[in-house]
Amino acid sequence: MSSFGKLIQSYKDKNLILRILVGVAVGAVIGFWAQKQSGSNIIGFIGMFGDLFVGALKAVAPVLVFILIAASILTKTFSNAKGLKRVVFLYILGTFLASCVGVITSFLFPTTLVLNVPADMQRAVPASIVVVLKDLLFKIVDNPVHAISTGNYMGILAWAIGFGIALRYCTNETKKVFSDLSDAITSIVKFIIQLAPFGIMGLVATSVYSAGGEALFSYLRIIIVLVCSMAFVAVVLNPLIVWVYLRKNPYPLVFTCLKESGVTAFFTRSSAANIPVNLNLCRKLGLDEELYPISIPLGATINMAGAAVVIAILTLSAVNTLGIQTDFGTALLLCLLAAVGACGASGVAGGSLMLIPLAASLFNISNDIAMQVVAIGFIIGVIQDSVETAINSSTDVLFTAVASYTTSPHEDALTK
Repeated sequence: MSSFGKLIQSYKDKNLILRILVGVAVGAVIGFWAQKQSGSNIIGFIGMFGDLFVGALKAVAPVLVFILIAASILTKTFSNAKGLKRVVFLYILGTFLASCVGVITSFLFPTTLVLNVPADMQRAVPASIVVVLKDLLFKIVDNPVHAISTGNYMGILAWAIGFGIALRYCTNETKKVFSDLSDAITSIVKFIIQLAPFGIMGLVATSVYSAGGEALFSYLRIIIVLVCSMAFVAVVLNPLIVWVYLRKNPYPLVFTCLKESGVTAFFTRSSAANIPVNLNLCRKLGLDEELYPISIPLGATINMAGAAVVIAILTLSAVNTLGIQTDFGTALLLCLLAAVGACGASGVAGGSLMLIPLAASLFNISNDIAMQVVAIGFIIGVIQDSVETAINSSTDVLFTAVASYTTSPHEDALTK
């Protein structure tokens, strides 16, 4: 291997979180230095890395959304294992309610972001829910090729769902093609994310140069809002759902799942990588052996409460930044879109962020602005993505346990 190849391999071997932290630190230092030295030239050069990173995200996102959602519907197989329907219902319910928590939190504690918004940009404020629904309908019937090329995420979502349902009973060869396409687009996203530290360095440097400490403060505020919202889901919302089904103190089970599944997921930042841990925990809890080998891998792909919170809050942060007014009906539609988007989120680190343009399109936010929000998501992802994965993965076991205990005669296993 050449010296250059060794350098690239050494870079890839380093922890992504550490690399992003270095990128944030270097970008902040350059930004403050350029602010004092009037170094607009160096900011122009460093900022180019941020623009390239946002451009790459903007290019891959429409295809990613279409392929992932279509493949998710097309390739998921459901058996008749006892309690599986209940698990799937709980996954969907938990994800939707989590998105509602994100929306409500954004109304109670509104946050804004430092975005590069052109001064002459027209801000299309939805006049009413009727206007929003009319706009949605026309976006949905857009030509699929045009929808992908222009970043019309409502059209992309509609066609992805349509393709997935229409091809549900196609041949295994066709399903394999979609599965391979999903793997391919995920690999491209992984490559782009490998370059995130350089892009984040450019974005942070530009933000600090133009806004000073305000940019860093906005990152800290959004992290606090996200983490508190996801903590509410973990220790209030999920226990409430468990209590409704079991009518027992839910916290022993909730804290067991958080301790034995959530902690490892926090550090791996991958629901898929945490599947063996979850399977072992299900075995320790004495759950139905026909149920959890199916529900746990399924949950790693569609049970995304943490992702729903992230999509909702970051989208409304962009809405607040642009001064767009949001009524109740539009907020409810955002809850639905955030839940649907979360279920189709990619399994790679930061995968949920790629679905933000889908939710942002509800407010007529341009793709350029939405991708800046995605980039900010990668900056704060050092903390946000770890907490999000911990919530997602631990809830897989929690809801599987609820379904197992309510359909199995061994309900006493809850006290083990």
